[in-house]
Amino acid sequence: MTKNVMVVGAGIVGVSTAIHLQRRGRQVTLVDRKAPGNETSFGNAGLIQREGVVPYGFPQQLGLLVRYAFNNRIDAHYHLKALPGQLAFLARYWWNSNTKRHEMISKAYAPLIEHSISEHNDLIEASHAQHLIRKNGWMEIFRTAGRRDAEFAEAERLQREFGVSHEPLSAADVARLEPDIRGDFAGGLRWRDPWSVLDPHGLTAAYRSYFESLGGQFATGDANSLGRYGAGWKVATTDGSLEADEAVLALGPWAATATRRLGYSFPLGVKRGYHMHYATQDNATLNNWTLDAEKGYFLAPMSRGIRLTTGAEFAAMDAPKTPVQLDRAEAVARTVFPLGERLDPEPWMGARPCTPDMMPIIGKAPRHEGLWFAFGHAHHGLTLGPVTGRVLAELMTGEAPLIDISAYSPERFDP
Repeated sequence: MTKNVMVVGAGIVGVSTAIHLQRRGRQVTLVDRKAPGNETSFGNAGLIQREGVVPYGFPQQLGLLVRYAFNNRIDAHYHLKALPGQLAFLARYWWNSNTKRHEMISKAYAPLIEHSISEHNDLIEASHAQHLIRKNGWMEIFRTAGRRDAEFAEAERLQREFGVSHEPLSAADVARLEPDIRGDFAGGLRWRDPWSVLDPHGLTAAYRSYFESLGGQFATGDANSLGRYGAGWKVATTDGSLEADEAVLALGPWAATATRRLGYSFPLGVKRGYHMHYATQDNATLNNWTLDAEKGYFLAPMSRGIRLTTGAEFAAMDAPKTPVQLDRAEAVARTVFPLGERLDPEPWMGARPCTPDMMPIIGKAPRHEGLWFAFGHAHHGLTLGPVTGRVLAELMTGEAPLIDISAYSPERFDP
């Protein structure tokens, strides 16, 4: 008999998981309070980061920590009143970011990243979403020779150890590739392998349409109502109670609340972020997804305009927006590229779900039958959605997963 599965959470991770389960003969219903891709997956830099084998660590240098303490940067901002509630998470995050631990984590994390492009390509072709994809990598630009040379050395290491392809750029190369970028930049670095997405929300919507073409269904429902129903699970939807043999929680930053209701205590934190779209002046063109490395903001030429994204904000997830990083970034970006007027009525804000060891939580719930977890992808939700969906679906259906996923097991936090 066909098993029914509900996937609760319709971001890129949830939609990808639903596709892979539906392909494997499960009857899947995707459940969310909003249409797929309208929360965390809506706002990001639009990169499938094949080069991102090293997760973002917590700064270890005392001097840099002191500079962050002034709280006036683009790449990081914090709410002082939120820090006491986040100290335990931040302390574990800092400890896992020491050199030895971070190297071990990177080696465990790399297999997911290594399959990011190929697994996206599978779903891109199946959903006929090729028009949303660019395959020319992305670029960092450097203001100082010291930062440039350090990044060149790190790129060489990543190529040796993980097969990541890159191209060092001189100042003249940067000017040739981006004639409308102004400023005295010391050079740049192009990561060749990643793909970029012109409309991340549009990509998730295309995946959702493909899922429905396979026979899957979408229901508007409330994750807070998830509970046991006999040997299975149920959740309240606008069409009544939905029951299923198994449930997958792919709730991104809301996973902490949902799992706490079920008796778990995962050490999840959130990093909030902002974006805004801009027109351009004087017919200026931005050819590459571009990071101003020392300043910490990103410019991405997307379908809706030039998307400016910020670094991380440490705050309560439901605290009011404080887009000070966006204002700081915009002021700097206007000196580098001829941005025009803002195109969005207000800044978009979203929250990234993070674990203190920088790796996602993928696998069977330790203390519940028929319950599975797929969350905690931090900045790489878009990158890792399809490969996460595949390996979890393989595990749920008794196949050998594409890669060893033991390092991402929920049991590392709930033995």
